Amino acid sequence: MGAIELVLIRHGESAGNVAATAAQRSGAEVIEVGVRDADVPLSDAGRDQGKALGSWLAALPEDERPEAVWCSPYLRARQTAELAGLENPRLDERLRDRELGILDLLTSAGVQARFPEEAQRRSWLGKFSYRPPGGESWADVALRLRSVLRDLDDEEDGRRVAVVCHDAVILLIRYICEGLTEAELLDIASSTSVRNASLTRLVRPEGKGRWDLADFNAVDHLETGGAPVTEHAGDENNVHPR
Repeated sequence: MGAIELVLIRHGESAGNVAATAAQRSGAEVIEVGVRDADVPLSDAGRDQGKALGSWLAALPEDERPEAVWCSPYLRARQTAELAGLENPRLDERLRDRELGILDLLTSAGVQARFPEEAQRRSWLGKFSYRPPGGESWADVALRLRSVLRDLDDEEDGRRVAVVCHDAVILLIRYICEGLTEAELLDIASSTSVRNASLTRLVRPEGKGRWDLADFNAVDHLETGGAPVTEHAGDENNVHPR
């Protein structure tokens, strides 16, 4: 037996999301953030999203609310959980965002200009298999997520669990829990960006076996709560192998 519901929550819009989108649009090579990835805070819009999420959660019937919270240790995820009233989160480093190694803080233009051989290798291998020097592939992230999901099942038997994390982590949890193929995962990644503070629900009433997708990328709670809906997809040019 194990958990019966996973409520996957992407963190609210961060200062890094805003800076990365602006850099991509302007053709800049470097994303100017000023702090390491783990310390990037929410933007003002992200804080509003966290509060709207909290209002929605508070209005749920008690038998539908998450009974436990697991959270990425990155600041933007912790702030989202706090603003949403998700108390006593268990911080787990395996839920952190994907590490980009030498490509950290570079836009697509920056990778092409500074590491052209890596740009070619990334395009050839695709997002699932490409591992930047010093960083992780999506397959690497999936490996650490398999272990955290096993621990979550052991400790949250029969419970509904909120998981506050990052866009790639949400997609890879779906990949593991639903038994998706690499091609199916990359089709989703290439066509859909996981929106800030969105909700993705996986359910498994018996607490064992394959999970079913109940909701994906839902943001009705943001619109109802008067918070902006934001999308920051990052670089989606090298999803499928070429």
